[in-house]
Amino acid sequence: MKVMTPERDEQRDAWLARLCADIYGREAGLTPLVTFSGARQVLFAHEAARLWGLVDDQERPGALALLVLDESGAGMVLELSASPSGDRESERRLIRELALKAPLRVEAGDQDAEAFYRRCGITRWFAAPGGRRIGLAQGHPAQAISDVEPALDFDEAAILRRFKHDPRFFEQEKGLFVAALAAFPG
Repeated sequence: MKVMTPERDEQRDAWLARLCADIYGREAGLTPLVTFSGARQVLFAHEAARLWGLVDDQERPGALALLVLDESGAGMVLELSASPSGDRESERRLIRELALKAPLRVEAGDQDAEAFYRRCGITRWFAAPGGRRIGLAQGHPAQAISDVEPALDFDEAAILRRFKHDPRFFEQEKGLFVAALAAFPG
């Protein structure tokens, strides 16, 4: 198993579609499509995000992760991660590798999530509003919670408005999502 980022846009889109489907499920309405479209149309287009996978020797992902730059460009936020097979060990291995190499930030909503990220090598933790915990890998430049920058993002409401007012764009994005999901290896 090795960590890699997809070289071709088609491969990246297949991985992203699968990650969105795994995170949001099949009953999530437009959320997976909005995330897929926003990541492609905004984050990837502006080189503000990178998709990574822990792959076998046939380049079939055992785990996927979407990293997004923070506003300063000095850190990266783990925006989404999942294992297509549901194997948390593969996901842990991928995040651990990324934490060793990237200035990674994670957010944990509960003690179980924090314990999982600690097993991934996230060593520094801060309390954040709403009971959330922010974890930083060794290479992250923040020294205090006040140094933590928000992740770059896209306007979900604007994408939904465009879907509503531009049926051709909606059908195009939906078709790309379905085709990308069907192209996922495995």
